[in-house]
Amino acid sequence: GVKESHQMTIFRIVAAILHLGNLEIQAERDGETCSLSSEDEHLNNFCGLLGIELSQMQHWLCHRK
Repeated sequence: GVKESHQMTIFRIVAAILHLGNLEIQAERDGETCSLSSEDEHLNNFCGLLGIELSQMQHWLCHRK
């Protein structure tokens, strides 16, 4: 009973969440900071599926403020 356009949106969100779970986050300086590779396939897929800028997502996944 869900419209096809809504189904595709739901599938895109679920796929993005699954890619987010596969990100390789590297800890730096005894676990105080972290970094993400801009060449990470899962990060690129996540950003592409949700239409988010890669550089912004890299920054905000590693910074609290």
